[in-house]
Amino acid sequence: MRIGFDAKRAFFNRSGLGNYSRDIIRSMQQYFPDHEYLLYTPRIQNAIEFINDTKIQVISSDRENSKLAQSYWRSFLLTKRLIQDRVDIYHGLSNELPLALHQSAIKSVVTIHDLIFMRYPRWYKPIDRVIYKNKFGYSSRIADRIIAISKQTKSDLVNYLNIDEKKIEVIYQGCNESFRQVLSENDKLKVKEKWQLPEEYILYVGTIEERKNLLSVIKSLHLGKISVPLIVVGRQTGYYGKIRKYIDQHSLKQIHFLKEVPVTDLPGIYQMASLFIYPSVFEGFGIPVLEALYSRIPVITSKGGCFCEVGGELSVYVDPGDIDEIIDAIVRILTNKQLRDEMKDTGYTHAQQFSNERIAGQIMALYKRLLNE
Repeated sequence: MRIGFDAKRAFFNRSGLGNYSRDIIRSMQQYFPDHEYLLYTPRIQNAIEFINDTKIQVISSDRENSKLAQSYWRSFLLTKRLIQDRVDIYHGLSNELPLALHQSAIKSVVTIHDLIFMRYPRWYKPIDRVIYKNKFGYSSRIADRIIAISKQTKSDLVNYLNIDEKKIEVIYQGCNESFRQVLSENDKLKVKEKWQLPEEYILYVGTIEERKNLLSVIKSLHLGKISVPLIVVGRQTGYYGKIRKYIDQHSLKQIHFLKEVPVTDLPGIYQMASLFIYPSVFEGFGIPVLEALYSRIPVITSKGGCFCEVGGELSVYVDPGDIDEIIDAIVRILTNKQLRDEMKDTGYTHAQQFSNERIAGQIMALYKRLLNE
């Protein structure tokens, strides 16, 4: 089988969509090495290096001079190239498929991560909402199958884009294999010293943007008089200004922001935390929650949406807008060792269903069903 992947995000995005794309590509090659994999990207200069197998082919546009030309290749010319390369299945890993792909004999799959721009339009610029709706809507309509990364995303596809649920398959995403490795005490000590981590701390990992709701965490620590430090790892956006203002107004000293943390250091930062908190208003999946469960630390996250799918039975779920509820959850976990131990063990067991091997197997089974239709 010759399988083509949209690899733009894999080569040029270091966060969510990029991580998903890289994990899928690596997992498919690792567990199903007998197939041929072709990665399509509009350019290759300054790309993220993640491929260590010479059998994987990388195909890039020869239109390297402008972003417009590269975008034109990816949207309008790629189908012709896929036909030329005799691709059997093309998988759009980040919400998009090239134009006219459905008019070819190539079977198509698209992964839709979320429709947050439709559910919460106030968080997006009008022009971005229009572009996303057109791209996501078109890809969902022409795809032979849609992979939704959670039941929540499947529901949104049906409700917001009127997609037939029969063509949607829920296949969860995983996380980087490094989070499955238990670090030695010596390795953790090196990470602790490098980032000057305290003996005990609460951890937040995620982009610092309004939807992720970090300000509610900081307010909870302040109003609940919780002295345990908060370690924040994530890219800052304009929302950081609101957070900085609140911290300065109340002279909070226990909030620490770590910048440009490499993925290689993150497992250690997770594994030494007392608990992980992620009261996001809405997500398509919530990878940091899964990373925390693999790291065997208790999780506080939000009620509803996809969070209970990822968090499992014993994670603590709160209303992300209810400060008192967040305070109560933090205090309850920090002061109850038996509860913490139960949450660690149950959470780790729950996380096993999101293994890359299992996800790769589900995707390959989908590919084979498509080719046999």
